[in-house]
Amino acid sequence: MKPILYFIGAGICILLSIYIFIFGTWANHEIIALFVGMWAPTIIGIGIFNTLLSIHDEMCCAHRRIEDRQSKQEN
Repeated sequence: MKPILYFIGAGICILLSIYIFIFGTWANHEIIALFVGMWAPTIIGIGIFNTLLSIHDEMCCAHRRIEDRQSKQEN
């Protein structure tokens, strides 16, 4: 997924949390709003993790290509 989608998801989560906290009328709406608000750092963390995994995969592929070229030159 594109990194911008993670930021959009986190932003929606924060806005939903604020809305629930301010306009909620049911019991324990403050606790529910805090719970929903805690999703935002998790979403951002997942986005960072996925980005780092893709960078790592690209680096591994590049390293394999370099090793293949070096082994062909030695033969």
